Amino acid sequence: MVSAAEWARRADAAEAAILARHVRRLWSLPDRRLGVVGWPAHRRERAFMVWDYWWQAHLIDCAVDAAVRAPSDVRTDRVADLVRGVRTRNITGWTNALYDDMAWLAIALNRADALLGLDYREPLAALTQRLYTAWAPQRGGGIPWRVGSNFYNAPANGPAGIVLARTLCAGASEATGNVTGASEATGDVTGASEATGNVTERATAMADWLDATLRDPESGLILDGVRQPGGRLDRAIYTYCQGVVLGLETELAKLGRGGRHCERVARLVDAVADRLAPGGVIVGAGGGDGGLFGGILARYLALVATELPDAVDVRERAAALVTASAEAAWENRREFEGGPLFSTEWTQPAQLPERGEQPPRKAGVVRSSIPERDLSVQLSGWMVLEAAYRVAQAG
Repeated sequence: MVSAAEWARRADAAEAAILARHVRRLWSLPDRRLGVVGWPAHRRERAFMVWDYWWQAHLIDCAVDAAVRAPSDVRTDRVADLVRGVRTRNITGWTNALYDDMAWLAIALNRADALLGLDYREPLAALTQRLYTAWAPQRGGGIPWRVGSNFYNAPANGPAGIVLARTLCAGASEATGNVTGASEATGDVTGASEATGNVTERATAMADWLDATLRDPESGLILDGVRQPGGRLDRAIYTYCQGVVLGLETELAKLGRGGRHCERVARLVDAVADRLAPGGVIVGAGGGDGGLFGGILARYLALVATELPDAVDVRERAAALVTASAEAAWENRREFEGGPLFSTEWTQPAQLPERGEQPPRKAGVVRSSIPERDLSVQLSGWMVLEAAYRVAQAG
């Protein structure tokens, strides 16, 4: 069995490789950094004309992982530099038109605030308010994928629910006190105590909506989303949809919100193990945005393994999935220029990328034909190693 110290060494190597290949100063500005989305990088990528807001959120989250695992001023300062980079590159503020993007950034900022002592109450208030007020039960949601969309999906509701559940856990009264304008759904939220209660209720409602609307009764897995009106389901199955639902249900179980949350986690862990992890290893989803999917599932399986109340057998099964996936990712890495390069399919050897065509985009989604060059794929490799460290450290 690999020790926590060895997983920490491997996570250090993944961190160092991403810092060397991807993390650069933004536009030569001091104290502002971002991750270049490809390596080897094209000129447009190096200039951050292409930058991918939600990839940067996961880079911040991984940097928080490292700073919590092995605290240092350098690591904490790096998190702050990356956050400043996102705010500067986003130009108009902290928010954008995509609710899933905003939820991912809010998760990263929440963790940096709660675990590293960095003060992100202002951006968290802005992001949390947008997520809270997007709730639209009168339209069949859920919150939509983006502003003005009729598509209500797991990748928006899952992480948004996690943010709202953790808002109460962190005692972020100033942030929750600014969650206002929710008159369509629950009436105005004006006081901190009322806000925290309503925030938790909203997170619970999101979990209940996801289970009632998007859980496939045959497979037990979470479908991608539903179009309203009409209730037309998008039946695509993505690993990260399972991850965010596991994270949300685990956070609610920790808050003592009822046994149904533990039951849902147990059912979903079993479905993931049976259908999305052949040989115990999480399946890949290609490059581009899909490069993040496996790492996200591993992150929240590790949360189940280390923090789900009581259910020892469920925690052990989640831990086994994390460990097997991390072992496969490490075994099939390619060492190049002093650091690991991870495959998008952890059971297969990584291929060394070459400078090729810039990954195309369709409807705002990155789709790469050279998966190993993508920051998303490498972040997933780092994420699963940090997840394995947390599982091993927790015993």
